[in-house]
Order: sequence, then C-alpha cells, then structure tokens
Amino acid sequence: MDYPNDADGDSLRRVREAGSDMSLPMTIDFAVDVASESAARAVASLVSTHGFDPSISDNEGRGFWSIYCSKTMLATYDAVVSVRALLNALTKAHGGSCDSWASFGNAQSRP
Repeated sequence: MDYPNDADGDSLRRVREAGSDMSLPMTIDFAVDVASESAARAVASLVSTHGFDPSISDNEGRGFWSIYCSKTMLATYDAVVSVRALLNALTKAHGGSCDSWASFGNAQSRP
C-alpha cells in the first residue's frame, strides 16, 4: 500500500512499519486544540455524540487545551483525512483545530 507524501501518509507508513496490520481496525487519537477549558469541555461533549471517546489535557500552562478524540477504525488514508475534516468542521465554532493524530497501531493486540 502506497500513501501520499504528506504528514498523514508519513504517519500511516510509520504505523505500518511498526508492525500493524492495516486491514484491521485500530484506535486512533485525533488531537483537537482549543484556547480555553470551557471550549475543551464543549468540544469533548460534542465529539462524544459523534462516536469519539474524548479526553482533555490542559498542556501545563502552554496557552491551549487539547482534546484527544479516540476512535477505533481502519487506518486508511481517506478515512484519516475524512475524520480530520469532520473534527475541524465540528469544532470550528469553538476555535478548534485538528492538526495531528497518533496511534499505537494494532501490532500488540494481534494474536
């Protein structure tokens, strides 16, 4: 499987190279950053209604809050790009931006 030469493609290649089976679902954590705790709480509530499992981090006084929006899914390029676009659209009213994602993949959970 070949991925585009961009940040999402590079990340997918790293997950695959770490031993994950890209044909099986894995948990992906999409990071949404906002400016305040109240915005973070509103975003967490909103994304949970769209099937994400959110967790909030205050980033130790760095001036922004992060909401990690976890979703178990197939890690395809189109799916990752679509989820990032969805999160950007959902969180825009709260000043949210989904610029990154991460996954431990599924290599450890396979038999």
